[in-house]
Amino acid sequence: MDFGNPWALFSGLIIGLLGVGLFGYGKKQLSPRAMLTGAVLCVYPYFVVSVALLWLIAAACLGGLYLWCRLSPG
Repeated sequence: MDFGNPWALFSGLIIGLLGVGLFGYGKKQLSPRAMLTGAVLCVYPYFVVSVALLWLIAAACLGGLYLWCRLSPG
């Protein structure tokens, strides 16, 4: 994470908060899918420098969770 870029720091914070919320939701609903996606959203911003890439990965994770829940039973 680039601490010199305020947009990268803000984006990492927002995405991490989304991850914490999703992880908590998954824990409450006993959904390992949501918990796994939340954990990924919490961790990966530490390793990505580009702001655009941060948001693209977040969108891919959330879209993947949506499709995973929508297309598979249970």
